[in-house]
Formats: sequence, structure tokens, C-alpha cells
Amino acid sequence: MALKFPWSGKDSHKDDPFWEFFINTPPADLTNTVTELIRNAPAGNIFPNKAELHTPEITSSHVKGMAQYFGTEMIGIVKLDVNTPSNPDQLPFAILCAVHADYDPRAAKGIGGQMPVQNGLFITFVLSSWIRELGFRATVARDANVDALAAKAGLGTLNGNGRLVSREFGAEVYVADAIYTDLPLAADG
Repeated sequence: MALKFPWSGKDSHKDDPFWEFFINTPPADLTNTVTELIRNAPAGNIFPNKAELHTPEITSSHVKGMAQYFGTEMIGIVKLDVNTPSNPDQLPFAILCAVHADYDPRAAKGIGGQMPVQNGLFITFVLSSWIRELGFRATVARDANVDALAAKAGLGTLNGNGRLVSREFGAEVYVADAIYTDLPLAADG
């Protein structure tokens, strides 16, 4: 007999009167969540001496391995055009991390619906900190085109609403804030 846990899936909550509240009601005070805490945390300094790196391909595999260790379920890297107004810091790469999202954070504003956002913020905060410790610039920023960047990185395709749809999770995916960096990487897309 399989053991069923109350948190094991959407259908297991259909008779729970508190679940709808948990998923869809935003907190009355955002300081009751870690999202604002992480989002407002200052970025650390860049280590003054750049680390000696392997090839961009090996460095990319290290970045992907670290991101997976921190909890990302999908990761991709894209090469950016440094000579555009949308890239004022002229950083040549964007790292895109995505996690499974049972509930779309844009629709489910409650704490339960915000778990993918919290997970994504943790991943990008720690990964960008690690890159700065290597002596390279790394900036985390919410980009309106983050789903398009993730599609360009090979994480999936865009649906009619411009949202990422992945092979692994379908539309139940959340793309975290992008990490823009000058760490020499090999792009996926």
C-alpha cells in the first residue's frame, strides 16, 4: 500500500478548506516571506583576483553543477548582445535557472504558490555570489523576457502567452531571475 502525504500533489488537497487560502491569499505582510528579504539583500563584492578557469565549456559544466546542487531543475546559458540598451552593463552571458511549479506564482499569490519564487531566488542569489567569489561580475535581475531567454537557452518553447513550456514539466515551470555575468561560458543557445 502506498503511503499518501498531504503535500504530495494538487488533487490531494481538494477537500482541504485551508488549501485554497494557503495557495492563493498573499501574505498581509511581505516580511512574513523570504522573497523580499532575498530580493533586497545586497550583492557581495567581486573578489579582486580572477580565478584561473578551465575552458568555457568546462566552466559552464561547473556552473550547471553548482546550480543543480543549489536546487535548480533546469539550467541554460545564453550569449547576449553587449551593444544594446537592454544590456547597460555589457555583460555577455545570461544564466537561466528554472524549477518545477505546481502553481503558477503569477496566479497563486499565497505563500504556497510562491515557493518556486523563493526557491529560484535562493538559487540565483547563491550562484551569483559564487561567481563573484571567482572574481567575475554577476548581477541578478528580473527581466520581462526571462521566459524568452530560457527558451533561447534550450529549456523549452514559448506558448501563445510567451510563457516557457518545458518537456519535463510542461507549463508547470517557473524561470527564476536571470543572472547576467562576464564569467567566460559556453552558451547553450
